[in-house]
Amino acid sequence: MPKASHHDLRFAFRELLASGSCYHTASVFDPMSARIAADLGFEVGILGGSVASLQVLAAPDFALITLSEFVEQATRIGRVAQLPVIADADHGYGNALNVMRTVIELERAGVAALTIEDTLLPAQFGRKSTDLIPVEEGVGKIRAAIEARVDSALSIIARTNAGVLTTEEIIVRTQSYQKAGADGICMVGVKDFDQLEQIAEHLTVPLMLVSYGNPNLRDDARLARLGVRIVVDGHAAYFAAIKATYDCLRLQRGQQNKSDNLNATELSHTYTQPEEYIRWAKEYMSVEE
Repeated sequence: MPKASHHDLRFAFRELLASGSCYHTASVFDPMSARIAADLGFEVGILGGSVASLQVLAAPDFALITLSEFVEQATRIGRVAQLPVIADADHGYGNALNVMRTVIELERAGVAALTIEDTLLPAQFGRKSTDLIPVEEGVGKIRAAIEARVDSALSIIARTNAGVLTTEEIIVRTQSYQKAGADGICMVGVKDFDQLEQIAEHLTVPLMLVSYGNPNLRDDARLARLGVRIVVDGHAAYFAAIKATYDCLRLQRGQQNKSDNLNATELSHTYTQPEEYIRWAKEYMSVEE
């Protein structure tokens, strides 16, 4: 069977966006997981920023991974991927000019789409970790991303955190990003269908939801009618891999009968030591949670 080129995969992703259906992403984090996802019939994969941070640094998702490290991981996946892969490019690793560099590098890595979010990253001195940049700055980043791409099939998706905004503020932001030329709008923190309907009413571009399995948003047919084409339920596959590694190594050491048999979430928490990072952020930057 002939292999699809990066351009072919980007075109396939655009066909998903143009369809009338809703697709759930496979969490891919290395070449093997990308091949497995494609073989199992997933239409689209995603390389999460949080997953890349775990895979590369064993660190929590505090914008610690660098662009070059993220691109290296995306490149490994892009060499073998036979399904479109979305790259969670966080804030674009800096200002609008940094966003341009991010787009150039990730396009060469072979991703089909990338999300650029308007969270104020990395965390700033004396600010909340969930603060957003001004909408005007977010618009500039989207415009810069579009300017930087060479392959027009590459999709630029603007992402915002609906969980820290009023519905009216979400509508203003998402409309602004749509007007700036974003190929889609990604939202995290949408509460329920009522809120989604209010937002979707003002948009014509395809939508992407990071829902983490929100039970209030579990109707694919209804999501599709509202323009949602991509749903990210989370990254269970990677956490399952962590758990499998832990269990295998415990068995190898003859410790399988110990009482501290941690689940995947507990293991991630234990080995990334987020409390240390939170303490440092508070101590050295006065960052508010």
